[in-house]
Amino acid sequence: MSTSQESIGFVGVGLMGHGMAKNIVENGYALSVIGHRNREPVEDLVKRGATEAASLKDLGAKSSIVFICAPGSPQVEAIVRELKTGLKPGSIIVDCSTSDPTSTAKLSEQLAEADIAMADAPLGGTPVQAEEGKLSAMIGADDAVFERIRPVVEAWAANIVHIGGVGDGHRMKLLNNFLSLGYGAIYSEALALASKVGLSPTKFDSVIRGSRMDCGFYQTFMGYIIDGNREAHKFTLSNAFKDLRYLESMADAAGMVNPVGNAVKNLFAAAHAAGGDGPEDYVPMLPEYVGRLSGTEVKPVKPVK
Repeated sequence: MSTSQESIGFVGVGLMGHGMAKNIVENGYALSVIGHRNREPVEDLVKRGATEAASLKDLGAKSSIVFICAPGSPQVEAIVRELKTGLKPGSIIVDCSTSDPTSTAKLSEQLAEADIAMADAPLGGTPVQAEEGKLSAMIGADDAVFERIRPVVEAWAANIVHIGGVGDGHRMKLLNNFLSLGYGAIYSEALALASKVGLSPTKFDSVIRGSRMDCGFYQTFMGYIIDGNREAHKFTLSNAFKDLRYLESMADAAGMVNPVGNAVKNLFAAAHAAGGDGPEDYVPMLPEYVGRLSGTEVKPVKPVK
């Protein structure tokens, strides 16, 4: 099947998925999507030319390549079970979630028995970059599958790396998130300690911003504390906690000690347990929870918007 004949299915048109799907359909691909609690992104995509499938089985039957953006491996596994009942031999499932690599490998083996290929293509970037088609993708797939999905991925990603075989994309994504969430944990503890000793977030930021310690993650992370912008870095504390548990599982399976990873995970676990488990509790709010653990207040400098 030539790339121009591919029919695309997309499951999970939320914060990231809507922009990805929008770029797929606007690049001329036949696109099927499935309903969601939030009807707005689905209806927008239908207006742009997508077709709404009645079920996951129906979506699978209409698609030669299906992209999935889901919260984690349990949801991906459930989606794949239903998709498999409709997919034809020769189809490909691409998991763009941040998933457990062990689960990814098992799904790949199960799908191979039905002559369905699996690839993992976790994302780097923000919902804004998804809308602009400027995400990053780290792809785990065999060479033939990678070459087949690459033109479609190019519709929504500006930076594509074929990192290795199935599961390697998810392994690399967990390492990437370990670094970013590790930064978040350090920033949060530093801000809480600064507050404890009488240094404001503004003073803290005036030293770090523009220094060698500055980076893109720091700037979006601080968008909440400095500017009161809830939308600056829309990655939930719950998803962060989940990813760090997957990292721990990967380290355990590899026989690797990961004391820093566990420390970072435990900080996010504490925030999650203290009430930071909602759909609008984002990673930049972590300093508030860390501050409360030590009886100090870390709050946005400007009114929250």
